Amino acid sequence: MNAKKVLVIGGGAAGMLAALFAARGGASVVLLERNEKLGKKLYITGKGRCNLTNTADPENFQRSIVRNPRFLYAAFANFDNRDMMDLMEQLGVPLKVERGNRVYPVSDHASDVTNALRRELERMGVEIRYGARVEHLILTDSACRGAVLESGERIPADAVILCTGGASYPLTGSTGDGYALAQEAGHSVQKPLPALVPIETKESWPSTLSGLSLKNVALRAWKSGGKKKKYFFDEQGEMLFTHFGVSGPLVLTLSSYMPEDLSDVRMAIDLKPALDAETLDARLLRDFQALSRKQLTAVMDGLTPHNLGQQILLLAKISPQTPVNSVTQAQRATILQLLKELPLTPKRLRGFEEAIVTRGGVTVREVNPSTMESKCASGLYFAGELLDLDAHTGGYNLQIAFSTGALAGRSAAEVEK
Repeated sequence: MNAKKVLVIGGGAAGMLAALFAARGGASVVLLERNEKLGKKLYITGKGRCNLTNTADPENFQRSIVRNPRFLYAAFANFDNRDMMDLMEQLGVPLKVERGNRVYPVSDHASDVTNALRRELERMGVEIRYGARVEHLILTDSACRGAVLESGERIPADAVILCTGGASYPLTGSTGDGYALAQEAGHSVQKPLPALVPIETKESWPSTLSGLSLKNVALRAWKSGGKKKKYFFDEQGEMLFTHFGVSGPLVLTLSSYMPEDLSDVRMAIDLKPALDAETLDARLLRDFQALSRKQLTAVMDGLTPHNLGQQILLLAKISPQTPVNSVTQAQRATILQLLKELPLTPKRLRGFEEAIVTRGGVTVREVNPSTMESKCASGLYFAGELLDLDAHTGGYNLQIAFSTGALAGRSAAEVEK
């Protein structure tokens, strides 16, 4: 046997695909996983259902990638979302497409995805070693030639693929080990930060609405201090109030665009984005006339969920018991302003324990996008969340892991011995 020896470090989404494609390329593959099973983080994605990809067309898929989308062109051309769906169907995992083009196994069990991939790895002869944590890379003459385990054992290889994940959900084993290994090989690392994560607010009033979900609202964010308000985020969708601030799809997406320093960032919710201020004011006037003998709370109940309406009146410093026919023009203007721009001030992003993915990581300029090979050390490859790549929720991040893993595995199997 004179097969090329490929060592894959990390048995998550990227690692399993890297090992599979290296084996399919004829390599002798060893897959090291520090946990007791493969794909531990996959088990909690999509609330345990595993939202493994998204059926978006290439243009919309690229648009959903927040950082370094162009880096992924080659990886997607090599193995895209359709290829991933075909692979799972071939491995006996039927799929379904739900709202937002999200793809799940029909069974709604993430374990079906990981078990199918594990069985295929075993069938292809991949040696899987559990409880194996890598301490150092074996580096000689600007080339990577294996790894040293925590136990001191040295594992030589013709190529090494780093798929250790980011720093999100550390309980699954993503504790940032790969960053130190990459730096050993001469790579620079963009500071890892939580992404797709809830946001704590300086205001305490959201806690009084904890659990309240809003649909079809707009969430906007901008930096204060400029002459003109310039939004760096302005999207419509769903969000949720929590005991610490806000969460939900819109908020998670916004978190990926937030600067590290939040001191001058401001946020606002437009509760009626389908109506401009003039149209909404006309509606308010009609409601005031129709309910002129009622208390103001009756008007608010027709516009927002009850508790939110009460909170808006508190912020406007108007009693809910105020007779509608005694509301002043100035008070109506204040209510209108809060309906169109309910202000919130971000205090901080929640931590890695709650982050779906990590932003930051190994600088992609130092990685060949056509092969995923390091430009600093030959024979070293990268895939998955360890790289400075992240995207919106909806299966995009897992597809990044699958695509980069497949390309890294295929490339590593072709490496010169």
